[in-house]
Amino acid sequence: MRFHRVNVVFLVFLLCLNWTWAQEKNGGYDESKFAEETDEQSEINDNRQKNISPDIWTELKELRDMVIKQEVDLTLEASLSSSEKKVEELSRENAVLEARLSSSETEVEELKRENAEDLTKCEKCFNKPMNKRPKVAFSFGLSDAGRIGPFNTDITLKFTKVFTNFGQAYNPNTGIFTAPVRGVYYFRFSAMNSNVNGPLGVQVYLNGKRVSWNYGRDSNWYGRATNAFIFQLEKGDVVYLVLPVGYDIFDHNYNVTTFSGFLLFPV
Repeated sequence: MRFHRVNVVFLVFLLCLNWTWAQEKNGGYDESKFAEETDEQSEINDNRQKNISPDIWTELKELRDMVIKQEVDLTLEASLSSSEKKVEELSRENAVLEARLSSSETEVEELKRENAEDLTKCEKCFNKPMNKRPKVAFSFGLSDAGRIGPFNTDITLKFTKVFTNFGQAYNPNTGIFTAPVRGVYYFRFSAMNSNVNGPLGVQVYLNGKRVSWNYGRDSNWYGRATNAFIFQLEKGDVVYLVLPVGYDIFDHNYNVTTFSGFLLFPV
């Protein structure tokens, strides 16, 4: 009975070993097959990756190039827009400058026309040779007689001391200046008296009409009077000085009373 149990146990043991061996054998085959299948799948995946990866990189590169191109296009558009605005601003400024230039040119043309007209008007005055323009200038002292006056009537003062008398337009015998040509003349006189108790008076006449009454008196010293005029005269017009009734005047070798004049320009 005991021997029978041992045999049974031994048989069971052998069966277990046989089963274990079979399992190991079957298991090794499956793992090898699985490994082969895994290798095949890996190879397929690798091939797929090899086939897919270039396409992905190409697409990514294309996308990158597209993005760069878009950025460049946007930058160019922005630059173009900014340039167009600047061009518009410059165009407006240029238009303003052109308007100003046109206005300035118009003003210059007007000034040229006005200047030409003025030159034409003054051509006879300024473009005439100097040797053809009349020379008229005189300067006289009154007298060395000292005090003259007062008188019971107005008298024409006769300046007899000649300093200058170009053109002989002033006549010392009559005391009258006669305009030799039509023109603009300058006249000036200076007078003094020696009577501290008497007034000084000098009148300026043009063609028999009094145009100025000059008066001077100083209770402590000599009376003085000075004046100047510019007259436009016609040929033959006369200018002279008059000592009014009741007034006196003074002159001596110091030439304190004088009468002068000259032609500024003919017209």
